[in-house]
Amino acid sequence: MAEEAAASTPPPSSAAPLGASVIPIANKLQDIFAQLGSQSAIELPQVAVVGSQSSGKSSVLESLVGRDFLPRGSDICTRRPLVLQLLQTKRKPDGSEEEYGEFLHLPGKRFHDFSEIRREIQAETDREVGANKGVSDKQIRLKIFSPNVLDITLVDLPGITKVPVGDQPSDIEARIRTMIMSYIKQPSCLIIAVTPANSDLANSDALQIAGNADPDGYRTIGVITKLDIMDRGTDARNLLLGKVIPLRLGYIGVVNRSQEDILLNRSIKDALLAEEKFFRSRPVYNGLADRCGVHQLAKKLNQILVQHIKAILPGLKSRISSALVSVAKEHASYGEITESKACIFAGQGALLLNILSKYCEAFSSVVEGKNEEMSTSELSGGARIHYIFQLIFVKSLEEVDPCEDLTDDDIRTAIQNATGPRCALFVPEVPFEVLIRRQIARLLDPSLQCARFIYDELIKVSHRCMVNELQRFPVLRKHMDQVIGNFLREGLEPSETMIGHIIEMEMDYINTSHPNFIGGSKAVELANQQIKNSRVPLPISRSKDGLEPDKVPTSERSNKSRAILARQVNGIVADQGVRPVADVEKVPSTGSTSGSTWGISSLFGGTDNRSSVKESLTNKPYSEPIHNMEETFSVIHLREPPPVLRPSEDRSENEATEIAITKLLLRSYYDIVRKNIEDSVPKAIMHFLVNHTKRELHNVFIKKLYR
Repeated sequence: MAEEAAASTPPPSSAAPLGASVIPIANKLQDIFAQLGSQSAIELPQVAVVGSQSSGKSSVLESLVGRDFLPRGSDICTRRPLVLQLLQTKRKPDGSEEEYGEFLHLPGKRFHDFSEIRREIQAETDREVGANKGVSDKQIRLKIFSPNVLDITLVDLPGITKVPVGDQPSDIEARIRTMIMSYIKQPSCLIIAVTPANSDLANSDALQIAGNADPDGYRTIGVITKLDIMDRGTDARNLLLGKVIPLRLGYIGVVNRSQEDILLNRSIKDALLAEEKFFRSRPVYNGLADRCGVHQLAKKLNQILVQHIKAILPGLKSRISSALVSVAKEHASYGEITESKACIFAGQGALLLNILSKYCEAFSSVVEGKNEEMSTSELSGGARIHYIFQLIFVKSLEEVDPCEDLTDDDIRTAIQNATGPRCALFVPEVPFEVLIRRQIARLLDPSLQCARFIYDELIKVSHRCMVNELQRFPVLRKHMDQVIGNFLREGLEPSETMIGHIIEMEMDYINTSHPNFIGGSKAVELANQQIKNSRVPLPISRSKDGLEPDKVPTSERSNKSRAILARQVNGIVADQGVRPVADVEKVPSTGSTSGSTWGISSLFGGTDNRSSVKESLTNKPYSEPIHNMEETFSVIHLREPPPVLRPSEDRSENEATEIAITKLLLRSYYDIVRKNIEDSVPKAIMHFLVNHTKRELHNVFIKKLYR
């Protein structure tokens, strides 16, 4: 009876070649991707069986195959996804049949006894998740070869459970639902939603999760199991007619083996006969012959599968063709395979030399701008090097002002420090040389950065040479990158050393005789002109009593000069400011201090007024104020100089001229040095790094790689 049912299931002759030609290829692709451990970008047709735990999913699969080979029991049985590939074979000439199974994890081993297949499934499950109800999403792939099956891929998924048992995690339901959705969400997957008849269809987990993946219902087939154990007085007629929850593809009712039948080893053939007898003995199912039995399920599934394959075949063919073209291009880039071993050993040296020579030629052509694959969208190779030299390095140096970090006070301080204890009659050379060396030293860092930029560009050029040709030799490519990287680093060191020497040469000899240097006389002329143009007329200062400064009496001017003695000495003031010294009190003079008593005679033994002053001081009390200026001496106390001294805030006209002259000299000589650096640094980089690499790269490759 099973053979008769299976014989009636194949699709029409026009559709059979379609499934027979496509499905085996899809199965082979699935095996390849499974072995590589990667996900296929091509959606292959398959049928997934979903349902709650103990709803009869495995029994439906066994009925479709016609053999008993899946683990069964009262609790959870399917704990790993079982990808079941059914491959239709031809009968032998004598009419006999050969049925066997093969596991992907046991290649080459055939299982003719289907009981051994069941034990291997159980053993493989226990090896992965243990024997205590654990669940895993790692697949078990099984092929069944039989003349009584369709070419189709079925996936038996773990049943949806609510409460964790054994070693199951607390979120077992969420994990199983996520696992199921990863299969049925694919548009190429048909869904068999299995629901037992003795439960409420509105609470079906299978229909609920199938509705999430296929909301339009174009890929979902409803299967109602366990019709023989429904409560007395109830039937599944309305369920099968779709009056409770309608489905586009409808429902099929089946009667599976009970647990008692399994324990008694009742065969699938006998179970199919019992199912047919059940439907015939129930008048309520009259008129529903096309919706009852495994035979009708296989027939309906076959028809839907053929239509499904016809719908997805154009897109599947296009994706396979695109992938094939991409793989063919990649294969062609690896080059031709040498025919014999003798040719391999004989041609290895010549092949390596050829690759190294072509690489060096490609490197030089990219740097020189002679590459055939020249880009029109961006600069590359030597053009980028020129851009770095002219628009980054040179332009950055031209934007630098040598006096931007020097204030007028800095220059004035340097000038005064260079004069020592004397006042300079002319602008000294020492501060100019000190300041210009400081500005020249600033050119070292951008020069070294320029060399680093060129090094990075050469590394990029090396990575873009012969990319496709070297794909077939990844190890050689790795070693070549290491060799050229080390070689470029070795060329960078003398470049940086030479740049350092160039800067040191400019600092060691300040050539003030350079024809482009402005010179002292010209600088003085320009500085005076600048001072004259920027001069603002100052108001005329008059004395308190309206007299001119030159007409002030001599005695008053001498007193004033005394008062400012401690305030300003040679233009230097304390950093913390100056407190003015109090003027000496003026008292009326007595007769003893007349002009006749102060002269040469008083110096050489004449009347000693100082002794009389001393006597008067001893005779007078200490607290008595002194009113006679000539009778006593005032003691002048100088303030101690603070640790840090800076020039006074008042700048003389002579100092302003000296500052202007120094700035003109700095800018003039800095321009000379900058032009020398802009010319010498690129030359040093090109000589020691770029051109040296082009000249010696091939020799280095031969020395390091040709062994």
